Amino acid sequence: MSRQVIDDNTRDLSEQKANRNVNIYRSFNYVGNKETIAYLFNDFSNSFNINNFRDRFIWDVVKIDFGISAIVNIFTGAWDVINDTVIAAIVDNTRTRLGKFRPYLVIFQIPLTIIGLLYWFIPYFFPDTSPTFIPKLIFYFAFNIITETAGTFTSVAKSGYMSTITPNPNERIRLITLAELLTGYMGEDMPGYIMGFLYDMVSTGRLKVPMRRIFLGMGGITAIISSVFTLWFFLVSKERVMQTIEKPSIKEGLKAIFTNYPVFLMCLSDFLGGFGVGTDERNYWIDVHGGNSMINTILALVSGISGPVGSISYAFVAPIRKRFSSRAIWVGADFYGDMVVLGFFLFGMYKKNYLKLGPMLAAYGIREFLNKLLFGVNKVINTDLWNEAMDYCEWKNGYRMEATTGVARGLVLKLQGVVMGTVRTLIMKRIGYVQGLKIGTQDEKTKRWLFLLCTVVPLVTSALGIIPKLLWPIDKKTREKMYYQLSEVRKARVSDYLETLDEESEAEKEG
Repeated sequence: MSRQVIDDNTRDLSEQKANRNVNIYRSFNYVGNKETIAYLFNDFSNSFNINNFRDRFIWDVVKIDFGISAIVNIFTGAWDVINDTVIAAIVDNTRTRLGKFRPYLVIFQIPLTIIGLLYWFIPYFFPDTSPTFIPKLIFYFAFNIITETAGTFTSVAKSGYMSTITPNPNERIRLITLAELLTGYMGEDMPGYIMGFLYDMVSTGRLKVPMRRIFLGMGGITAIISSVFTLWFFLVSKERVMQTIEKPSIKEGLKAIFTNYPVFLMCLSDFLGGFGVGTDERNYWIDVHGGNSMINTILALVSGISGPVGSISYAFVAPIRKRFSSRAIWVGADFYGDMVVLGFFLFGMYKKNYLKLGPMLAAYGIREFLNKLLFGVNKVINTDLWNEAMDYCEWKNGYRMEATTGVARGLVLKLQGVVMGTVRTLIMKRIGYVQGLKIGTQDEKTKRWLFLLCTVVPLVTSALGIIPKLLWPIDKKTREKMYYQLSEVRKARVSDYLETLDEESEAEKEG
């Protein structure tokens, strides 16, 4: 058990003695200003990357054949399922002075950053090779296996860690809201805009620089900056939700998927929604409209204009949460977003507007404005529901299984993801997409499918995911009862542990 967790909860006991009628887990804030700032920068670092261009990097720069890429996805996905279970059990059974999750987050951050940088060097290791060049394919396969294994430790630990930095659910909502509201103004999307501009400049021949150098520069810089901010957060933050001394078994963690009804519903919703088939909308703009720098500038400008609406939408979070249950918010936001996408699709198909740049840019602006109206609510509720489900597990079962439960949630999804990832890759080949063509020169049938695959196809194929959301069991009354009882149990747990420490200390003195 972490000593700093004990210290923080000892403070809570002092507060309790001062006012025994106050439920301090609801009235006391734990995260100070320095840690709050670090939390914001960590959230900022999660999006400060050029990951949206990874497909273009593999397709057009590294040039991995679609069929072979599908096979690699199957093998790495299968390995991912195997190692996740083992690693989650290790994490859930960890008890150190640093806490349960922090050792993995601190120790693995720098090595993973260094390994990750090798990804952008692949075109330098295998320059001007064919999509079926065997040494390149072997390296690509091995790299995926290694990074997946190492990254599992940090991804599993981080998902659990974020639910333990404060036991106060209201403070947790405050942190999530602050992060989602402010990090956009900190420039987290800037790498994507810059990369889009550079990509177009090189593709059109106006910038005489090899594309691989652009990816290496942007990928390397963003990876290093993100790593620094993330590591700082892990170093200055704390785990404050005390784990039980007894180490739960893997069986209990897997069982929690079914005994923890909210987790089961989230898993089922993810699974049903995971049958969605689609591609990144960026491919539509690049391959249908040429994706030149003017288009990217207009898209960024439209997003910038609608940005304040997204910021204002965070003001809706508190009153909406006060008035509606999590279930109503979850379902309502999902349905609203689907209707916006449907409208964008119908407009695009009308008289083949999807091939006309001007009308589609106007439709994109309207769509972004409508999406931003519930942007804040979506961000906060989707993040906090999982944390709420973890607290529900502790309330019902008496222990927390963040890592194993999180991995168990992901097992089916990853198996499904392997299949669906392979399907998506093969679909690109099926619709006639030709790798390496000059942007904007795919045939009309392919262009139509690229539009369908970023609008109505994923909407229809993932529609069943809304059904489990209708069954969410934690209403406002249940939430109040759960957190009140959890606070009392946690205080008693800390008090008992401190009494044990005192007895051991007295015994040592007498001895």
